[in-house]
Amino acid sequence: MILALEFSSNRRSVAIADGKDVLARVETDDVKRPPLTLIDEALKKASLNRTAIETISIGIGPGSYTGIRSAIATAQGWQLARNINLLPIPSAEILAANAAANGQRGEIHFIIDAQRHEYYHTTWKLTEDNRSQTTPLHIITVTVAAELKAFGPDAAGFPSCEPLFPDAAILAQLAAGRTDFQPGETIEPIYLRPIEFTKAPPLRQLN
Repeated sequence: MILALEFSSNRRSVAIADGKDVLARVETDDVKRPPLTLIDEALKKASLNRTAIETISIGIGPGSYTGIRSAIATAQGWQLARNINLLPIPSAEILAANAAANGQRGEIHFIIDAQRHEYYHTTWKLTEDNRSQTTPLHIITVTVAAELKAFGPDAAGFPSCEPLFPDAAILAQLAAGRTDFQPGETIEPIYLRPIEFTKAPPLRQLN
């Protein structure tokens, strides 16, 4: 059984699948709801208990850093307790699969809010039989984003863009059959900016 956690946007979702067959899905716009509450609700819908979960797949962004971190932390704790498989998948890939499932075809733009008046941007070519990334994920200005005909969880403010949220049900289906699992301690959110910090000065010695 696959448990999928997609917390990279303000519309968080949890899904449980047996292979590509989705057994249960829970969605909320309340970002304060604890991950385990959503998971327990999904397990109840699927008539399963936690011991049935063999793999957890996590949407790793980009997107809400807090949401992604909470999903990763939940998965890491689960792996420590039960030695299950963890599979991180970029949320942009989930968006592309979601768009394809909705019938979108051709070269499709996706944007995700990166804060600081910037957006993450990528393009994917969607056909009946295949999805392939044609422009790697990168950061663009809000002005450039506003000129695109794009999809994404933060696209509502642009007249030519359509809202589209990464979905845990799609994530679960993407995880089916894959074996490129990762140890929990190696999984990190996708964050394109360099991490900046100022080193503290050495402590002064008082005479």
